Amino acid sequence: MRMIAIVAALVAAPVLAHHGWSGYDSAKALKLTGKIVEYGYEHPHGHVRLETPGKTWLCVLAPPSRMEIRGLTKDMLQPGATATVEGYPNRSKPEEMRAERITVGGKTVELR
Repeated sequence: MRMIAIVAALVAAPVLAHHGWSGYDSAKALKLTGKIVEYGYEHPHGHVRLETPGKTWLCVLAPPSRMEIRGLTKDMLQPGATATVEGYPNRSKPEEMRAERITVGGKTVELR
């Protein structure tokens, strides 16, 4: 029984850490426009790698179910598409941001 509890705690730890939105600096809003070079449309959150002048960002998006309900489909996030992402930088990972909204294909989607 103890082994099950240990395994459960190890599996849950990355999920809990991932949901640490306090790791992002909401006092420093970012608005980035660039080219999508990679995307992920999986749980717990989707993502895009956005190539901007001088830097490629990992933009953490919403869960796929929320994106789908709000009209942001997987097809819209294909590499080569131009996107504008608004959100907040990660405090300890200078290449990562949490996205609040994304504009792609002429459509703006609120992610939070």
